[in-house]
Amino acid sequence: MINKDFNSVVELIKTFPDEQSCIDHLEDIRWANGIISPFDSVSKVYKCKDNKYKCKNTGKYFNVKTNTLFDNTKVALQKWFLAIWLVTSHKKEISSLQLSKDIDVTQKTAWFMLQRIRACFGISDDDNPFRQRG
Repeated sequence: MINKDFNSVVELIKTFPDEQSCIDHLEDIRWANGIISPFDSVSKVYKCKDNKYKCKNTGKYFNVKTNTLFDNTKVALQKWFLAIWLVTSHKKEISSLQLSKDIDVTQKTAWFMLQRIRACFGISDDDNPFRQRG
């Protein structure tokens, strides 16, 4: 996510104190060589207000979250970043109930986030040989 290993949640929060800092970071990673439309990679892109962009050829609007694990969610990016750090920095699996408490979302939202994070990072339930099946 960033070219730095975080040693604590406090470091992560200091680096990404608000939504705009998270958006700026994602834009730097995703569009280091210029903004590209997810709908037409050769199209000209117009910058609009509120961190949105418009694809000239398709007329569609998009933002840095379009076609990513953050797409179509209302969860703040800071909570996403915290969830990713929690899931990927610990040896043991985290439950949706624990994640919901840690990042202050509902258990249902935490479960949804975990599914997306696991899919994105290739983490599956099959990785745990002691997990009860059935």
